[in-house]
Amino acid sequence: MDRTESEPRARDPWSGRRQGNGAEERPPSYGEPEHEPPPGRERPPPPPPAAGRMDFSPFFVLLDALRRAVPGDMQNQFTTFVRETLVTVRGLIDWYLDRLDRPEPEQRVEDIPID
Repeated sequence: MDRTESEPRARDPWSGRRQGNGAEERPPSYGEPEHEPPPGRERPPPPPPAAGRMDFSPFFVLLDALRRAVPGDMQNQFTTFVRETLVTVRGLIDWYLDRLDRPEPEQRVEDIPID
């Protein structure tokens, strides 16, 4: 059955709705981007680094922030502390790498006679 002009129409739920600033509110559109990307940024951002790699940049930013927060008369002591800490970490890494490079000692196997 066809609807005639005299029959009441189903009201569009978005008709006549206005936002607080007086602009007409549009229905949400699914699948469409909300805003256009800026020129030159058509590609998505690069993926995060692989899970096997650590990003040390936050650590260095933290060290720099700590260095700036240290009072001027203690800057030398803080710099020496950071240097000694880095030398210690380097020594630990060297020790661990030397340990990995060593061949495993042969395991002694003893024959046990079974009667």
